[in-house]
Parts: sequence; C-alpha cells; structure tokens
Amino acid sequence: MNPPTLIGALIIFGIFAAIVGRSIYNHKHGKSGCSCGGDCGSCSACHNK
Repeated sequence: MNPPTLIGALIIFGIFAAIVGRSIYNHKHGKSGCSCGGDCGSCSACHNK
C-alpha cells in the first residue's frame, strides 16, 4: 500500500470510529437517536413505557 492510500484509509477509519464511539457514549448516557419526544407514530418502538 502506498502512503496516500494508507493515510486515506486511516482518516476514514478514524471518522468511523468516532461515529461508533459517540453512538455508544450516547447510548450509555441515556440519549437516543430518536428526537420525537414521544409524539411520533413509532413511539412505542423507540420508547419503553
């Protein structure tokens, strides 16, 4: 692998790791990706009662 390809792959991997890490952090701290506030049509699917 040449250096530009390796650098590009490392950048993409870093972005991917940051997204996954932030998702895990949010999940552990009780934050979800749903911003419906309990008023969406699929509220029962994304919020426990």
